[in-house]
Amino acid sequence: MDQIDKSLLFALQDDSARSVAELAEFVGASTSACHRRIKSLESAGLIIRYSAVLDPQRLGLNLQAFVEITLTSQSSEAMDAFEQAVGEFRDILECHLMSGNADYILRIAASDLEQFDRIHRDCLSRLPGVSAMRSSFAIRTIKSWSGYPAG
Repeated sequence: MDQIDKSLLFALQDDSARSVAELAEFVGASTSACHRRIKSLESAGLIIRYSAVLDPQRLGLNLQAFVEITLTSQSSEAMDAFEQAVGEFRDILECHLMSGNADYILRIAASDLEQFDRIHRDCLSRLPGVSAMRSSFAIRTIKSWSGYPAG
């Protein structure tokens, strides 16, 4: 991967709706070379998919919660069951296996505490093998995720 590829990845993370011509101009390559490079980056698995970044506030999702989960067992079977169940709930935005005190950390977005309570009752409480749950709420987002440092 050379500097042009890195610049392309940076530009696509910033705005994947840019035309190939705009991207080519940004990285200093021809349109056809830029298109080939993008296809190559996709084939190599560096670009997994394209998506739109939505504004949670405009969607009415004013509450961001991070939920630490501790399982009753760290057996492969318990972890597999938990991870499969997490995948079935759209209210769970992210799930990360962690080191440290908690086994997993989940990210949840809700409109308010009432909706978070519903998610807690209808989703989180149904996750298998949970021995403890601790929720923290973001007061204000200082820096949102905007992509990996590729360029």
